[in-house]
Amino acid sequence: MLINSNQDAPEPMSSAACTWVKVDYDDVVSLTRVLWDVHTLLCFITPQSDPRNSAQKNLIDAAVRAGVKRYAPSEWATSSFDHMPWYAGKAEIRVYLQELNKGGKVLEYCLFQPGMFVNYYTAPHKTSNHVHPFQSQIDFDNCRAIVLKGGENCRMSLITVRDFCNIVARAIDYEGLWPVVGGIKGDELTVRQLIAIGEKVRGRSFVIEEVEAEDLKVGVVTATWLPKVDHPAIPAEQVDALAANFVCGVLLGISAGAFSVSDEWNGLLSDYEMTRAEDFLADAWRDKP
Repeated sequence: MLINSNQDAPEPMSSAACTWVKVDYDDVVSLTRVLWDVHTLLCFITPQSDPRNSAQKNLIDAAVRAGVKRYAPSEWATSSFDHMPWYAGKAEIRVYLQELNKGGKVLEYCLFQPGMFVNYYTAPHKTSNHVHPFQSQIDFDNCRAIVLKGGENCRMSLITVRDFCNIVARAIDYEGLWPVVGGIKGDELTVRQLIAIGEKVRGRSFVIEEVEAEDLKVGVVTATWLPKVDHPAIPAEQVDALAANFVCGVLLGISAGAFSVSDEWNGLLSDYEMTRAEDFLADAWRDKP
C-alpha cells in the first residue's frame, strides 16, 4: 500500500505494509511519477484543507497521466450536499470527474457514500482508532436532542466504521466495474427511531428541543445548547463560531434526504452482513454512566 501525503511520515509507521511518500500536490509531473503502476487510488483530502480543490484536481490529472485504473474522490459522506456548504468542494469534484469522462471513459471512479458513521453517537467515548467522535444534535452522552419540527420521520443511513472499512477493502478487490454512485447502506432509521434507541440503551428519556426550518435557513438555532463539533479538520478557534451553522446544515440536510444513501455496494457484495445500529450502540453504551 502506497500512502501519498504532503506531510512527513509519522514515526514509527503503524504498518510495515505501507510505504509513505511525501508529495507536492502542486506538481502534477512529480505526482504522475509517484502514481506509476498504481491500480486503485483513494483520496481523503478534506475540502477544508484544499479550498480551491487544486490538490485533488492535480491528483486526478496525474492519475490519468499515470494510467491509474480506479479512483475514489474525497466523498465518504452524504448522497447530496444540500444545506451543507462545507461539502461544496466535494460537489465541484463530482462535476470535474463527470466532465473528464464526458466524451468516453477516461478514468473509472466511484463516489463512496456511507451516510453517517454511527460511531459518532458514542461521543465522547472512542469506538474506532481513526475516527474522532464529537457531539452531535442527538447527544447520547447527555440524553438530549435538537430536532427539526416535523422532521422526526426523516431517514438517516447509519454505518459502523468497521463495516465501512470492510466494504471499501472488498471494493478494492472487486473485479467488476465500479458503480459511479457507490452507496453503502449499513442501517437506516428515522430520527425518531434513533432517539428511541438512545433512550433504550441509556435507560432514560431524552430532553428533546424542536427548532423551526425557517429559523435554521437563516442560521438561527433556538435550542438552549449547541453541540461542540471539535473535529480535527476544524481549527479549535472556530469550533464555537461554527456550531450553529453545523446544526442548521445537518438538520436541513437530513430533512432533504442527504443522509439517506443508496445501496449499490450492498448489492454487489451481498454476502456481507451489516451491523444493526441498535446492536452497536447498545454494546458501546453498556455500563457507561
